[in-house]
Amino acid sequence: MESGGKGMMTKKGGGGQQQQQQQQQQQQQQVFDGSDIMELVGNEKVFSSYVDHKFEELDRDKDGKLSVKELQPAVADLGAALGLPAHGTSSNADHIYSEVLNEFTHGKQEKVSKTEFKEVLSDILLGMAAGLKRDPIVILRMDGEDLHEFITSPTFETESITIFAQIDPVDGTTSLRDYITKAIQQLTVDHGMPPSSDSWVMSNIVEPALQACTNQENPISQETFLEEFKKVVERVVQHLKEQPVIVAHSEHTFDGSGIKRLLSNKFELEKTLDATLRELPRDRSGKLSKEYLRVALDTSAPSAGLPPYGAVDQMDKVVNDVFKMVDADDGKIVQEEEFKKLMLEILGSIMLQLEGNPILVSSNSVVHEPLATSSTLFPQPSSS
Repeated sequence: MESGGKGMMTKKGGGGQQQQQQQQQQQQQQVFDGSDIMELVGNEKVFSSYVDHKFEELDRDKDGKLSVKELQPAVADLGAALGLPAHGTSSNADHIYSEVLNEFTHGKQEKVSKTEFKEVLSDILLGMAAGLKRDPIVILRMDGEDLHEFITSPTFETESITIFAQIDPVDGTTSLRDYITKAIQQLTVDHGMPPSSDSWVMSNIVEPALQACTNQENPISQETFLEEFKKVVERVVQHLKEQPVIVAHSEHTFDGSGIKRLLSNKFELEKTLDATLRELPRDRSGKLSKEYLRVALDTSAPSAGLPPYGAVDQMDKVVNDVFKMVDADDGKIVQEEEFKKLMLEILGSIMLQLEGNPILVSSNSVVHEPLATSSTLFPQPSSS
């Protein structure tokens, strides 16, 4: 995700060398916290001028309104800013693209006026800014400096021994190269290593470093592993110096606070439940099937500070446990008020579980394009 406000994150230090390290850290880390978006939308004159320019750019036939086709580039840029894969590559992402488009068109195929475009864009941008303020995205430039610091530190050997002990030789690990490949996969951004699960990182950073690795078969001694592992990581450092990798790092803790805020605001709660139930199918007497409780929870998830079902494994387990506890999957037909009561019971139970056992989710994704050219819809963050 490349859009949003930018601040700087630095390490504490003093003295000449530490000051130099601090400056280097400033160059290697940027924190996108939504402040630039808030500043843009908050300045009516600047935002109106910005909308005028973007509307004119999108309005290809110059009829003063945007068709669904003309809105597509704006929706694509919003998706990129939200960190979604390109349209057409993921059914889940495509659903979100459709939802964003519906925000502009109100679910119709009619054209959108400049006023409507401005209102919806403002709402979406403010929502993104609030999300970035709550969960800032740190953009890391990984050039081998931190990884070199790790392999020259006293903890390198200790951590390497631990990694070696955890590798199961029965699990298809037969050669020294296999051991080292699995060991590299255990290194994280905290060590200064970009995600090796990324195909570009594997092809351009990891595999070239592994080429000189001997093909010794089992059994592999700890001493041999430590010696070769350090050599390979040193080569990874060299490749990162030649080809630095940009990584977007984010963290979020699901602790039930979002649900608590929603439940404590009666007006917002009723508004959310009414909007959710309005989209659900009913039988002839207006009753709802409990099988739609999962759909209802997913629809209200953004208001409750929850991820979509299927996005976070640990959260899915919590939801499944709660649904089992309240017999939410028995498929019975219930009145609207009973359906609402079940929704409140589900939200309350999820909140209590998360308050007792918060779930921390962190993600690291490689940014494969220059930040300055990643989006045509959003202004680039100002330099700090």
